[in-house]
Amino acid sequence: MDNILNDKGLNLGDFNYSSNKRSKIRAVVDFIWEMVKVTIISLAIILPIRYFLIQPFYVKGASMEPNFYDHEYLIIDEISYRFSDPGRGDIVVFKYPKDPSQYFIKRVVGLPGEKIEIKEGLVFIDGQTLQEDYLTDDILTQLPLGGYGEVVLAEGEYFLLGDNRSQSLDSRTFGPVARDFIIGRTWLRGWPFHRLTVFNAPTYNF
Repeated sequence: MDNILNDKGLNLGDFNYSSNKRSKIRAVVDFIWEMVKVTIISLAIILPIRYFLIQPFYVKGASMEPNFYDHEYLIIDEISYRFSDPGRGDIVVFKYPKDPSQYFIKRVVGLPGEKIEIKEGLVFIDGQTLQEDYLTDDILTQLPLGGYGEVVLAEGEYFLLGDNRSQSLDSRTFGPVARDFIIGRTWLRGWPFHRLTVFNAPTYNF
C-alpha cells in the first residue's frame, strides 16, 4: 500500500499512528493518576480512623470468659477516652505495665482515689461490696500469693480485673494500671457474627 504524503512531504500514516499512541499513553497516565488520587483520599480518611479513632483487637486466652472468648474480634473505641476518663465496668484494652509491647483486655473495677480490698472471694470498694452481675455464680475473686489485696488508688490509677478471675493475670498481680497505659474501651464485638454485640458499662449498686 502506498504511503500518503501531505503537501509538506510528511507521512500521514506515521503521524496518525504517533497521535494514537500519545492518546493511549495519556489515557493510561490519567487512569493511574486517578487511582493515585483515590488512594490518597482513601488513606486520608481511613488512617485517622484506624490509628486515632478505632482499632481491631483479637481476644487471646480465657481471662474474660464467659463474656469474651479466645479469637473473638473486637473493635476498640480510642476516641472516647480523649474526652472522658474510663468508668467502672468499662472493658478496656491496655498495655501490660511490665511489658508495654503486650496488650491485655480487662474490666475496670476500681477508680482513682478509691480503696480496693479483695477478701472472702469478693471485691470491696471503700468498704462496700461490689456487686458484679456479669460474673457467673461460681466465680470467686481470690487473691494470688503476694498479690494486691488492699490498695488505695492514686490519681490516674485504675484497678483492672478479668471476668474469669481464676484464669486472669490482672491488677491483683501486677497492681494498679496508670491512665496512660489504657488504649481504649471495647465498643463492638464483630466476630463471630452470632455474638455481635455493642457494649455499654453495667450498672452497679453504688
